[in-house]
Amino acid sequence: MTVISLSIPEPLVEKIDQKIAERGFASRSELARQALRFYLSEDLKIDEIEGEAVATITVIYRENADRRKLLEAQHLYGNLVSTFLHAHIQEGFCLEVIILKGEAHLIEKFVDNLKRNEDIRQIKISVINKK
Repeated sequence: MTVISLSIPEPLVEKIDQKIAERGFASRSELARQALRFYLSEDLKIDEIEGEAVATITVIYRENADRRKLLEAQHLYGNLVSTFLHAHIQEGFCLEVIILKGEAHLIEKFVDNLKRNEDIRQIKISVINKK
């Protein structure tokens, strides 16, 4: 097994340790492996779809984050965005659900654009093939 070293901010380490205790993971490494498996399987689903698709993207970010990058992505891929919902979910955090419809490879590019935004805390993707 290959060893990879990561630098992780202390608040995130505390959350990781809390989840290990709550969920019974054997170690930080096992939690990280599981998270990477989840990320890679989610990513593969987008890669596997060809042609027209419909997707929902759920995004969580800090309320005081600079929303310009998120809005730029929505405008850049405006032909894909069917609608979006914005909500304040708890003190200091916002949630947006974006519904996309169009070519799968363009949806993938939209999602990749969001993943590069350091203000976004969490992204969840659900994609279906229209065929």
